[in-house]
Amino acid sequence: MGVESFLKQIDEVRWLLPKSYKKGMKTEGLVIALKSLLQGVEKGALDQLANITMLPGIQKYAIGLPDIHWGYGFPIGGVAAFDTEEGIISPGGVGFDINCGVRVMVTSLTFEDVKPKLKNLIDKLFENVPSGLGSKGKIRFTVREIEEICVEGAQWAIEHGYGLESDERYIEENGKMEGADPAKVSSRAKQRGCPQLGSLGSGNHFLEIQVVDKIFNKEIAEKLGFQKLGQIVVMLHTGSRGFGHQIATDYLKVMLGYSNKLDFKLPDKQLACAYVKSREAEDYIKAMKCAVNYAFANRQFISHWTRETFEKIFNASSEDLGMKVVYDVAHNIAKLEEHEVDGEKIRVYVHRKGATRAFGPGRKEIPIEYREIGQPVLIPGSMGTASYVLIGTKKAMEETFGSTCHGSGRTLSRAAAKRRYSGRQVVSELQSRGIYVKPASFAVAAEEAPGSYKNVDQVTLSMHKAGVSLLVVRMKPVGVVKG
Repeated sequence: MGVESFLKQIDEVRWLLPKSYKKGMKTEGLVIALKSLLQGVEKGALDQLANITMLPGIQKYAIGLPDIHWGYGFPIGGVAAFDTEEGIISPGGVGFDINCGVRVMVTSLTFEDVKPKLKNLIDKLFENVPSGLGSKGKIRFTVREIEEICVEGAQWAIEHGYGLESDERYIEENGKMEGADPAKVSSRAKQRGCPQLGSLGSGNHFLEIQVVDKIFNKEIAEKLGFQKLGQIVVMLHTGSRGFGHQIATDYLKVMLGYSNKLDFKLPDKQLACAYVKSREAEDYIKAMKCAVNYAFANRQFISHWTRETFEKIFNASSEDLGMKVVYDVAHNIAKLEEHEVDGEKIRVYVHRKGATRAFGPGRKEIPIEYREIGQPVLIPGSMGTASYVLIGTKKAMEETFGSTCHGSGRTLSRAAAKRRYSGRQVVSELQSRGIYVKPASFAVAAEEAPGSYKNVDQVTLSMHKAGVSLLVVRMKPVGVVKG
């Protein structure tokens, strides 16, 4: 029996998870997805969505996006907002890879320019950008430098020569979330963070050379820097590495210890949380912001080395190659934002777990160049499938706390994928389709086989049909560096 049997269909892409689904639900759940995508959703993901509605201070409903699947505490592809008076903060609503996110850079190159040099380009990127399980960055940072980066984020990297001054304008939070406090981060996290900054990592993280193969909205595409079909684009997907993972681990223990202070019973220990105004919640937010800023800096370093690689291969400056950051978005984060609920503007902590901010036109948080059209949304596909750029809408502000999906969403666990696929065959099959893949290992290639994920075309179409984020550009991969 599919999960749709537990849901009440509202329209083509909206489904209500009623309060009758599970005892203790304070409000409904809202799932946004085409019916075809619900077939791969585990009932456990709905259970997790229902559990979120039982937490104090939740506003409107718990939201499941079309890439929803079972996760730790919150489902991945889950969004919930909690008020600042009676609400809570839950590390499980952010995840272990804090500010795992995506950055896109456009270039003035075409596929015809890149095709003869593609293999060399990917091989050099593989050399210049450390990747793989336990990978270490090219620079050895001191604990003091890590603490500075915790506060300054991508701006630290830019000020030290790793990027252009204009880059920070096109990063969520300008690449630096205010209020980070490295004193709230454990020594163990800092020790893990020192060697890994400036590395891609493993799993679904990647650095891709992509080609624009479809433009849905020419006017908006041009404002974002997508000028024509065949244009070469670079997409980077990585996060806060072991640094963020350790912070999440540390504070889950803190929150579990806080559980006896709660005046309600947790529906799931993985939803360990603390009231917004508690010291424990405040400490977590300050530590989480450190990981957010670390991840922004991580993507900034990698972007710089990517530009250097292009410069060397094409014997031209990155400015001459038109290598401009379009935008950089976070996937796993909790943020204090102003939203309208029941006709009243209130401040809420929006937890986005495997979800992307998708603010509509007019929000001051959007770069001035994009403010009239809305925030760019970057949706990576799985290895070998398309990626998308969408734009946030007023509908997103009304319905999803300015949030949308973050990617394809897994349908197979990594272990199951390795049992089903041969990494060597996956790489060979992609090669036959004109996609040159350089994986850190064949095991990773098997784990990340395109068949392990939902159909990204259907995922993004779900959000487009819902009016939450609108399709602008589709890109297809031609070269992949896989962590």
